[in-house]
Amino acid sequence: MAQVQVIKVNKSTMAKMQAYYTKNQLNKTIPYAQFAAKVGSTTITAYTSGKVVFQGPAAETEAAKWGTAESKTAGTSKKSTTLPANFSQLSVLGSDEVGNGSYFGPVTVCAAYVDKTMIAKLKALGVRDSKELTDPQIRQLSAVIKKLIPYKLLIVEPEKYNQIQPKYNAVHMKVALHNQAIYLLLNELAPVKPEAILIDQFTPEANYKKYVKSERNQVSEKLYFVTKGEQYHVAVAAASIISRAAFLEELDKESKELGVTVPSGAGTASDKVAAQLLKKGGIELLSQYAKLHFANTEKAKKLAGK
Repeated sequence: MAQVQVIKVNKSTMAKMQAYYTKNQLNKTIPYAQFAAKVGSTTITAYTSGKVVFQGPAAETEAAKWGTAESKTAGTSKKSTTLPANFSQLSVLGSDEVGNGSYFGPVTVCAAYVDKTMIAKLKALGVRDSKELTDPQIRQLSAVIKKLIPYKLLIVEPEKYNQIQPKYNAVHMKVALHNQAIYLLLNELAPVKPEAILIDQFTPEANYKKYVKSERNQVSEKLYFVTKGEQYHVAVAAASIISRAAFLEELDKESKELGVTVPSGAGTASDKVAAQLLKKGGIELLSQYAKLHFANTEKAKKLAGK
C-alpha cells in the first residue's frame, strides 16, 4: 500500500517548497493546488489552503523535510519524546542525511558532535539549516566545520545503493546508516559521552526502532527524534552541511567522469542525462551513477529508445 503523508505549512514554507521542487514540478493543473511535483515515485501536491499531500514510497522521507504529518497509512502518529530543557545549549551528537530524493549521486549520512563549548562559535560562523545556504556557502562551511568538531560521514555510492536497495527500503536503509554513523562516532568520542543524540526525523520513532532491531550495533540510549532538527541544535545543522557538501562533491566527481553535468533531484533533467548514459553504456553504466529503482530509469529507457 502506498504511503500517504499530509502536512500543513505556512506561506513562507510553501514558498520554500515550491522553490525546492522547481525541477521536479509537474506540468498539470490540479484544482486548488499551488503546485504538484514528483520525486522518484513519490508525488507531492501542495494546495492553496497550506495542506501538502505526499504519496508514494518516499512519502515519509519527503514530508519529514517540511513538517509533522497529520495522517499516515504506515507507521504511527505517536509524538517523539519531548526534548530536555535548554536542549540547544547541551553537548549533543546530531545526525542528518542528504541524497535520498536524488536520482543521481549517493546517499550521504553524517553524525556530528558539538560540545557545548563550541555552540556559540559554530553559530557565529553561520552554521544553520543547509536549506538556507547556497551551495558555495555549504562547501566552504563544511571544510571549516570538519576542522572544528568530531564527525563521522558515510557515503553510499549508487552502485552500492543498488545492491542494497532490494533488501532495504529507503527508510530502512537510512535507519541503518544513521545508526552506524552514530555508533562509529560514539566509539571515537569515548570516554566522552554526549548529553543527548538528536536525529533529524525522517520516519516515526516507533518505525525507526523497529528497523534498528535488525542492526548489529544498535544505539538506543539518549536518542531523540524531531523534524527540522537543525532548529533545535546546531549539531544537526553541522551534520546537514557536511552531508550536503559531500553529496555535491560526489555529483561533481560524477560530472567529471562522465563529461556531462549530472543534476541533483529527480526531474526531467535527470531523465535526459540518464538516457545519454543508457545509449553510451547501457544499464551497467547507469547503475554506477543512479538509483535504478526510481521512476526516472523507465522514463530514460523510453527517451533512449531502449
